[in-house]
This record gives sequence, C-alpha cells and structure tokens, in this order.
Amino acid sequence: MVGEVLTKILQQEGYQVSFLSRSKKNIEGVEVFQWDIQKQTIEQEAIETADYIVHLAGAGVADHKWTASYKKEILDSRVLSTKLLYEAIKKSSNKPKAFLAASAVGIYGFDSGTEFVDENSPQGNDFLAEVTKEWEKGTLQVKEICQRVAIFRIGIVLSAKGGALPKIVQPIQFFAGAALGTGKQYMSWIHIEDLARMFLFAIKNEQIEGIYNAVANSPATNEEFTKAVAKTLGKPLFLPNVPSFVLRLMLGEMAVMVTGGNRVSNKKIVESGFRYKFNTLEEALNDLLNQKQEKYETI
Repeated sequence: MVGEVLTKILQQEGYQVSFLSRSKKNIEGVEVFQWDIQKQTIEQEAIETADYIVHLAGAGVADHKWTASYKKEILDSRVLSTKLLYEAIKKSSNKPKAFLAASAVGIYGFDSGTEFVDENSPQGNDFLAEVTKEWEKGTLQVKEICQRVAIFRIGIVLSAKGGALPKIVQPIQFFAGAALGTGKQYMSWIHIEDLARMFLFAIKNEQIEGIYNAVANSPATNEEFTKAVAKTLGKPLFLPNVPSFVLRLMLGEMAVMVTGGNRVSNKKIVESGFRYKFNTLEEALNDLLNQKQEKYETI
C-alpha cells in the first residue's frame, strides 16, 4: 500500500523504480525481480543496480487473528526479509547509498499512556514490541555494510485504499460507529502521502540516518478520531463505546492494537527539516474521504 504511493512519487521525481516480488509480474514502468524469503533466495541483480533500498516488507499485523502460526509469519516476514537483504548487500559489488527501512511505533508497547514518547523512550515487552525490536536489530546490522541506514517507526497509516481507515469508516457509514474501549487511548497517525514523501526526503538528504518516528503532528485519542471521521462523513454517532472485554472476545490477543495506544512525538524528523502536507487530522480525513483523484506532491 505504501510502496504504491511511494513509487508514483519517485517516478514523478525521475527515479527508476524496481520491485522485489515473490512472483514475476509485468508492471508498467517498473522492473520486477524475484525473491523468496523462506528459501533465502534473491535475484542479485536487484541489489547490484540499486542506489537506494526501501524495505517495506512485512505481513500485515491486523490481517488475521494472532494464531501461533500467524505470529510466526509476522515475525519471519520482517526478520528473514531483512536478513536476506543484508546478505545480498554484503555480496554485492555495489553498496547502496542508503538503506531505508520500516519499523513501527508498536516498539513502545501496546499502551504507553498519555505522555509523548520519542525515539529514546523505553520500549515495550509485548508481542508487537518484541517483533519490532528484532526487526530493528536486523536493520541496524546493515550499517556494517551500507553507507547510510535510516529506520522509520511508522504509526497508523491513513489511506482510502486499505489499512485502518476503511475499517473505521464502514460502521460509521452504517450508523454503527463507536469509540473502542475507553476511547482515551492515543492513535498516532500519518497520511500515506506524507509517509511516502518522508522516504523521498530521506533519499534526498544525506543527514537522515538513525531512527525516526513517522507520525503526524497531532495524535488523537480513539474517541477524537472516531468523531472526526463521523464529522467528515456527515454521520451521527450515538452508540456507546465498545467495551474492552467485547473487543477481546472478538479479536483475541490482537485486541491490544485497538484498546491500547501510543502518543508519539515527531519532533526529531521535523527538526531535520521535513515538512508535512497534512498537519491536522481534519486535513488528512478531508483529503482521503473526499478524494476525487490521485495526485501526489513531492517535497
């Protein structure tokens, strides 16, 4: 989802984009190379011809219930893909100018409270936090062989095409929307276009290395977020909050993703010079929920 938007922005800027995929595909304007994370195989040419690598691969954490096998897939898809890229870069005669990788704000724990957390804040010890720690550990190893490495701890990505937003919108459209749990848990969000522009910013600016929170300026509580979506859609909210125990019955262990939250600071990336296109939740929702056409701005 993020890669699709990033590709369009990069192509608008004149970059040539290649994909790594599990299968050969014909995609207009994009060269596709194959890799197999489980077998640890990759078409080495993909690395030999790359000036920059943007690593976004990882099984969706909300795509399925967290069975033991799916939890393993969530972890392996991130750790093994990073390991495969590390080995391919190590072998390559061409070392990329930068390795830019996704991570997640889940590293701070499923609920870090109402205080702002930054890149130096304590890390959590729940499932997603442990996955993210292993993910970043593998990425940081790339520093041994690559000129520059940057990690982006991504919040809730808002897109009209997938992710969390359509799942929030659907019940509100049918007059069944409600805040979840206490509604006081923070949602640190980012518009998909700003996230893609942030990766472009990191490609263009050599001073961008290390770890950055990739979230917007104004985290919102779940209740504030739900009300903002309803207002944008012109729909009423009249149902009480969905109790936490109901969410646990419905979602199992992964209920922590919606009953907890993180209030995440973006001060570091802002101080580096990055400027957001969508500074408020209202601006982001108006753009995404009233989107007539795809038109992305570069930095």
